[in-house]
Amino acid sequence: MTTRCGTVALAGLPNVGKSSLLNAILGSNLAMVSAKAQATRLPTTGIHTAGEAQLILLDLPGLLDPAYAMQRSMRHLALEALGKADVILHLHPANEAPAPEFATLVPDAPPMPGTLLTVYTKVDLLPANQQLPQGSLAVSTSDPASVAALLAHIGSVLPEGPFRHDPDEIGTQPVRFFVGEYLREAAFELLEEEVPYSFTAEVDEFREAPSPVYIRATLYVERDSQKGIVIGKGGAVLKRIGTHARTRLEELLGEPVYLETWVKVLPKWRRSRGALARFGFPLPDEES
Repeated sequence: MTTRCGTVALAGLPNVGKSSLLNAILGSNLAMVSAKAQATRLPTTGIHTAGEAQLILLDLPGLLDPAYAMQRSMRHLALEALGKADVILHLHPANEAPAPEFATLVPDAPPMPGTLLTVYTKVDLLPANQQLPQGSLAVSTSDPASVAALLAHIGSVLPEGPFRHDPDEIGTQPVRFFVGEYLREAAFELLEEEVPYSFTAEVDEFREAPSPVYIRATLYVERDSQKGIVIGKGGAVLKRIGTHARTRLEELLGEPVYLETWVKVLPKWRRSRGALARFGFPLPDEES
């Protein structure tokens, strides 16, 4: 049996449906999803194995024009992944067709030898009188048939090679990574204005035994006023954030979780090289 295996980068502007597509392909809510733009900060890896093809999927940060250090790191991580991908899916909303040339989004990118496919997302939002460019690949996460057709096409262009992961795996990142992601997902759902963008989480303690899994995490914001918003009156907002993340983690782990959270202020962390490195956001060596 000839197998195919390769890295597939989900790329495009912010809020084009990258995380939703990853979850639809995996049949699991692995990646955090938000209606707000720029929610994805760090690449999330998913693994889809079916028949003779294994796709190692990278849900990348949106290709935005960075305004500060954390966004520069996000773009750096996305471009780094694009340079290593075997297949690049340029995702673009169908109701905003035609998609721009991908090269215009990444003029600063290293060489990208991977196969580039433009894929129109959110096809269910396409007006009846609007047509996509002829021969376009299109997908709706609410239409399993369109997801299956897209997967078949991707599988046909993957390089031949052995599977790199157990076919039963759906992800590669540690649970600690998803603790932070699901806490941020709750922040994006429950908080408004700038607060969710100033919010991050760090796992201080993680114990898998005995049951329930015990997790203690610190939530960071940049200003005292944001700390009060995250906690809420009588701790109500913080409780809702924790409940959301705990529920998602229990779905992922398949066992009970006890999640304890604290809120602290770390001024201007999104602009600090030291803080960004601590939270997993490297900057190019030449950048101060």
